[in-house]
Amino acid sequence: MTTVLVVDDSRLAREMVSGAIAALHPDWTIVTAVDGDDALNRLAEAAPAAALVDFNMPGMDGLTLAGHLRERMPQLPVGILTANVQDALRRKAEELGCRFIPKPVTVDKIRTFFTGAGL
Repeated sequence: MTTVLVVDDSRLAREMVSGAIAALHPDWTIVTAVDGDDALNRLAEAAPAAALVDFNMPGMDGLTLAGHLRERMPQLPVGILTANVQDALRRKAEELGCRFIPKPVTVDKIRTFFTGAGL
């Protein structure tokens, strides 16, 4: 069973990303988290095959969370979701080995992320 971790402080955003994933892969399990700490705690429940992480969250931002995820699971494909489309942010995401996914999230953007991740 393939599990994907979706992390966003916005319930609506979590639902939109989860809906896009479910449209592509209805048999996959989607685990959601409201922030970085919640996401790290959820890793104990199931090891995700990929993670989609919002950049702007209270407390731990998405790049910090991505760094923690990479420490624990170096091969985990991580996508950074953000409406903050700046080259500096894109470079930081890429330096961490993460894919940059500009909002608004679409099924095509999610498909491209999974295809690039080999899923």
